[in-house]
Amino acid sequence: MHVELLYHTPDPERAIATAARLCYAPVGAAELMEAMSEERMHSVLSTIMASGHFSTLEHVSYTFAIDGVSRALTHQLVRHRLASFNQQSQRYVKFKEGVSVVKPESVLANEEANAVFDEAIEAATSAYKKLLDAGVPAEDARYLLPNAAESKIVVTMNVRELLHFFSLRCCNRAQWEIRELAHRMLELARPTAPFVFADAGAPCVRGACPEGKMTCGNPYPKVVRE
Repeated sequence: MHVELLYHTPDPERAIATAARLCYAPVGAAELMEAMSEERMHSVLSTIMASGHFSTLEHVSYTFAIDGVSRALTHQLVRHRLASFNQQSQRYVKFKEGVSVVKPESVLANEEANAVFDEAIEAATSAYKKLLDAGVPAEDARYLLPNAAESKIVVTMNVRELLHFFSLRCCNRAQWEIRELAHRMLELARPTAPFVFADAGAPCVRGACPEGKMTCGNPYPKVVRE
């Protein structure tokens, strides 16, 4: 898996604080953004994060390039409907040289399961290539490709949706591959807006676990916003 932060709204925390202050200021956003001190900006951000007035977070967005993840992961990822996605097409891209796959650690750790997995992948990809050679369109041959097939996807989310995504997918109960993706995305986003993302992640970072009897019993350490 490779995750890269392609770009984000410039000076994200100042942009968020400016949008928040505009609601109560007699001057325009451009003047607010330029004149606001760091101390004032952090004061506004503290109020926003504590009060849950998260509409202001929607003015800042982040775009990530994600490679080497499975179709099983991307099927989960696109359920986050307030994000924008563009994914490598199995309809237009032909994988005549073979299909790379993501193999779970649980399979790798079991010799018998590993052999079964490899055999199934080989059968599926071999049949896929035979269909292409027989003149079957890639959009139809792809029906044979497994959920394990590697894919590439570009994702854009605003900060409000990112925080929601991290809350769900950084949790230990999230599926392992998308959990790894969420943590990598958070590692890239946090340095760009350390105040806003200080306690981003699973709900147990901020307080009690909401999973009830389904809790993993192993909460993440609390993060203190400076």
